[in-house]
Amino acid sequence: MKFRALLTTLALAVLAGPLAADETELGAKMEKMGGAFRALRRQISDASKNADSLAKLAVIRQNAEASAKLDPAMTKDIPAAKQKEFVARYQAEMKKFLELTGKVEAALKANNNAEAAKLVNQLADAQKAGHKEFKKEDKKK
Repeated sequence: MKFRALLTTLALAVLAGPLAADETELGAKMEKMGGAFRALRRQISDASKNADSLAKLAVIRQNAEASAKLDPAMTKDIPAAKQKEFVARYQAEMKKFLELTGKVEAALKANNNAEAAKLVNQLADAQKAGHKEFKKEDKKK
């Protein structure tokens, strides 16, 4: 019986290995941002949750700042002559994203949840556009 459990564990490790190898530092930061962002979107209109919304926004900001210093995985697929320009565009978009998070934070601190909700929608649009331009397509899909 123990042998069967050991074989099952080993098989799972072998199958999961390639998936873990595809993970990047940037991907991990974006994943953390994504979780906080999904929760923020659900509660942004509820003023009673502003303290928690600000905490989630802090997670987003911290990971966005760290992400802005990293290169997207797609960079290596771009011709060498255009990589610098590609990374500069990515960093500029991350800077705009961070500016928007600052506006959301200000709206929440002012208890203006209607404005914060509009700004979060703009963040969602920026996220979608950024992923379209800078994120490698998932081969698992």
